[in-house]
Amino acid sequence: MRILLRSLVLSAVTAAPALAQGEKVDLLSPNYGLMAWTLIIFVVLAFVLTKFAFGPITRSVEAREQALEQAINAAKRDREEAATLLAQQRAALDEARSDAQRIIVDARATAERVRAELVEQAHTEQTNMLARARQEIEIEKGRAIAQLRREAVDLAIAGASRVIERNLDQAANRQLVESFLASVSPDAVTASR
Repeated sequence: MRILLRSLVLSAVTAAPALAQGEKVDLLSPNYGLMAWTLIIFVVLAFVLTKFAFGPITRSVEAREQALEQAINAAKRDREEAATLLAQQRAALDEARSDAQRIIVDARATAERVRAELVEQAHTEQTNMLARARQEIEIEKGRAIAQLRREAVDLAIAGASRVIERNLDQAANRQLVESFLASVSPDAVTASR
């Protein structure tokens, strides 16, 4: 840039004396002196530009082209790498979704199995409780019947003792009443009520 500026200043300095003399210049008639100086200045300017300006400018342009090519290649590599990473991320996301769906299905199946087990366990416990309750009811019923029999025997003995006014021994009385009560069925007692 500085060299170009110097060349313009040099041409202006050489053209200035002709303009300063106030001569009228006819632009259509050839001036060989001016043509020679213009040619010399052009050759010198071309030599200077070739020697000092065109080389660095060309190298700068080539360096810029190389930098642009490298940037383009890097952008292509980055784009390809990004596409690869995107495909990997999509595959990982699809795999995570399928894993999540599988986990949900497994959890539902497990929950259903646990619910069925709990229902079965509750049903079994209910059946066992009912069986125990029936068994306890039967045991208590037997105890109550035995207690009633004992009380009935005692009342019958007391009543019979008063009626007969004589008292047989306690064991014989008890045996007599128990054999009587054993001959009477519980259905006959409930039917008579």
